[in-house]
Amino acid sequence: MKILFYSTKDFEREYLFKANTGNFVIRMTELALSPETVALSQGFDCISVFTGDDASAPVVEALGEYGVRFIAARAAGYDNIDLAKAKEKGIRVANVPGYSPHSIAEHALALMLALNRKLIIANEQVHHYNFKMNNLIGFDFNKKTVGIIGTGRIGGILAKILNGMGCRLLGYDVKPNEQLTKEFNLRYTDLDSLCRESDIISLHTCLTPATKYIINKERLALMKKNVMLINTSRGGCINTEDLLHYLETGHVGYFGADVYEKERGVFFYDWSNKQLRDDVLKRLLGMPNVLITPHQAFGTKEALDNIAETTFYNITTWANNKNSENELFHFDFEKKAPAITIN
Repeated sequence: MKILFYSTKDFEREYLFKANTGNFVIRMTELALSPETVALSQGFDCISVFTGDDASAPVVEALGEYGVRFIAARAAGYDNIDLAKAKEKGIRVANVPGYSPHSIAEHALALMLALNRKLIIANEQVHHYNFKMNNLIGFDFNKKTVGIIGTGRIGGILAKILNGMGCRLLGYDVKPNEQLTKEFNLRYTDLDSLCRESDIISLHTCLTPATKYIINKERLALMKKNVMLINTSRGGCINTEDLLHYLETGHVGYFGADVYEKERGVFFYDWSNKQLRDDVLKRLLGMPNVLITPHQAFGTKEALDNIAETTFYNITTWANNKNSENELFHFDFEKKAPAITIN
């Protein structure tokens, strides 16, 4: 089997080479999958994609024409892949559903703590020999109410961490996890109530038609003044234009994100010597109460190992004419996607 890996980064290649124990013929390119690059797949049985790749219906159509039979996603999310078109073309698709939920949950906590304790501002000040702390006052997490939207693997681990910090936990998920209620006293509620009651809100859901802009101006208006909002799930879960208004008025006190709804073509690339044309992103980056990281939450050694190993596990099962349990065609495309899926 010949495999083309799109969107490969320097930091992941050693993990992919190490995981190729089946000695498959592989080629890696830094280029993202797109209508302009899909022709590179000609002659390959399988391609592997990441979150920034475009596997929309026209691209998947072309993949089928070029003879690609398998798509191995190197991520848990697959909203960038048109599964219905892949099924129509007979292309099998698998993801990496649980590579390291700890890495994402811990990164969400890091964003919370860095924003609360003004660590970025403090670091900049002391490097200019300014050791005053008038503008560095934070708050205790103990007894604060944290709302977790999506209580799957990642949200569940965050609940465990925050429970240990003495937080009161609220959860929203269409599939409540009774174990989280039993172990960490997490109380499930409706989404609007979660928005009203929480001091901190953290998103951990997949992006589906039902979760697109799940945080919008109506729900932002429900939130407490000075609320902290954290997003390590998908950028499209938040309407960024609406969020900007509530940040600029001071209603949202803190915003931390590892994702952005228009991150494709920006995140994972060096724009330091180029003109960034995204005015919304530039406005966000100019705010002292906003902390954005470049989709790095998954970036731990353990996660990269797991991603590479699971990706090649999926490929190996296909090469042996077997089914991988990570294949995605058990979904009924005729039915509406659930509001929240376990991630």
